[in-house]
Amino acid sequence: MNTEQDYGTVAILLHWLMAVLLVALTVLGVYMSGLPDVGFDKIKLTLIVYHKEYGILALGLALLRLAWRVGNALPALVKELPDWQKVTARFVHLCFYALMFALPISGWLMSSAASIPVYFFGFRLPDLIPHNEYRFQLLVEVHKWLGYALIGFILLHAGAALRHHFISRDNTLKKILPGSRL
Repeated sequence: MNTEQDYGTVAILLHWLMAVLLVALTVLGVYMSGLPDVGFDKIKLTLIVYHKEYGILALGLALLRLAWRVGNALPALVKELPDWQKVTARFVHLCFYALMFALPISGWLMSSAASIPVYFFGFRLPDLIPHNEYRFQLLVEVHKWLGYALIGFILLHAGAALRHHFISRDNTLKKILPGSRL
């Protein structure tokens, strides 16, 4: 369980699992979208399948993470932080939660609009909306820009964590590092 001072083992595990998964999905998404459709057909389609399956996994883990977050105390921020940094930290975390849901759902909607099935490790998921080419094109853009937003928030979050650790020298990063509860 979390305490007023530290994150618990489950929260730490979910944080880093999601971090690795989201960075991998983002890198994969940028890479595969840059591949030409002709000449890389099989490779690109295989990468899209992996991207969708792991995107659905990310959605499930985001649900688990949100449930864990709601049922646990949130460790206090460093007392010396200016109010604007406290507000920014909470805002960035809320944006992460929004993106952890919006990205996989927009991808699923995109596939549904294109009548391309979404599988979760062998199980076909239902289409969320009927085939519609206009919605598909719109959702491609939405998914892409949500991905760019995620990249921006990842860079901001990692930069702030490193600033806390190396410049401010406070316990912000240490509270979420694996092994900090041992």
